[in-house]
Amino acid sequence: MEKILKPMSGYLTLVICLGLFIASIYLFAIGVDNNITLVVLSALAFILFCFFLKGLMIIQPNHSRVLNFFGKYVGTVKDNGLFFINPLYSSQKISLRSENLQGQTLKVNDKMGNPIEIAVVIVWKVGDTYKAAFDVERYSDFVKMQSEAAVRHLAMSFPYDNLEDDHAPITLREGGDKINAILEQELTERLSKAGITIQEARISHLAYASEIAGAMLQRQQATAIVAARTKIVEGAVGMVDLALKKLSEENIVELDDERKAAMVSNLMVVLCGEKAATPILNAGTLYN
Repeated sequence: MEKILKPMSGYLTLVICLGLFIASIYLFAIGVDNNITLVVLSALAFILFCFFLKGLMIIQPNHSRVLNFFGKYVGTVKDNGLFFINPLYSSQKISLRSENLQGQTLKVNDKMGNPIEIAVVIVWKVGDTYKAAFDVERYSDFVKMQSEAAVRHLAMSFPYDNLEDDHAPITLREGGDKINAILEQELTERLSKAGITIQEARISHLAYASEIAGAMLQRQQATAIVAARTKIVEGAVGMVDLALKKLSEENIVELDDERKAAMVSNLMVVLCGEKAATPILNAGTLYN
């Protein structure tokens, strides 16, 4: 479990290091010819300088240091600035900044077995430095592999669209924020063991695979045409019914069943035809 440390400021130690370094040079200069004691003191001052210098640590903003003492976890320093720690501690740098992961385009099968191409963009950062440093091997590689696995699982759990599954509550193409929320939740579950916090996850690319893209486009076009024709027919039937009722209610003209059928046929041709109708004027009587 992560433990936050508050080390002492390193400015005083920096002054001591400078003093020891200067003293080491001065003692060596005056004792190198005839005073072995000063030479020994110079060497001792230089050793102390190196020892204290090793304990100085600079932490940049949004960075941290994980400290160990001969294999034992001591704690994590997340404050920024110059600090002094036990020179015998070993440290590991871990960035706390948000990072973007642009996943590669994956070719997978959706829930209905159709091959699709999918890619995501993930924004993540390290939340628990202990887990990131000790619970997984190279947490950045762990993020990449588990993210790819999560995207594959997401694509296999939902259909691309509802052409084959009319009752699908969520599809990859129309799911929008719901799909993104499901992806974020799965990524959080998979990456929590590495101490990773998911800030955002969104689908950046979604399409049918190239080998079926043409066929699926024709299918979508056919579905759209059928849906449009259905609307046109429904509207035409309503208009014909309205026309017959108006003619009957206002006694404009009396039509028998045969003439009504002919009128319905003509109106349906005019209203449902793809091209504008060319009218033919009847110069005779109604029945000629």
